[in-house]
Amino acid sequence: MLTVDKLRNWGANVDEGLSRCMGMEEFYLKLVGMAINDDQLSALEKALADKDLEAAFEVCHALKGMYGNLSLSPVYDPLCEMTELLRAKKDVDYSVLLASIKAAKAGLDELAK
Repeated sequence: MLTVDKLRNWGANVDEGLSRCMGMEEFYLKLVGMAINDDQLSALEKALADKDLEAAFEVCHALKGMYGNLSLSPVYDPLCEMTELLRAKKDVDYSVLLASIKAAKAGLDELAK
């Protein structure tokens, strides 16, 4: 079961996330649950595999916003780095950042079990 304590121990800035939800813990946890169930990470992975940097930027930027608004820092931080590289249309190897994002997301997913 997902709890604010689990999120805090995982590295989320729970206090900041809760403040965005007017201190409503149940609402915050519901939104985090929606982020856990979101499948846009696979769209990012596909866009990167296809070398479609524009599509990858759009998806990455949206994911950054979602995880940032919830203050889920372990996923948000590498998404920020990737977003800026994609914004600049840098043709670099994104695999290390993608692996970092996927590992952080997997850790988040585990919290809900």
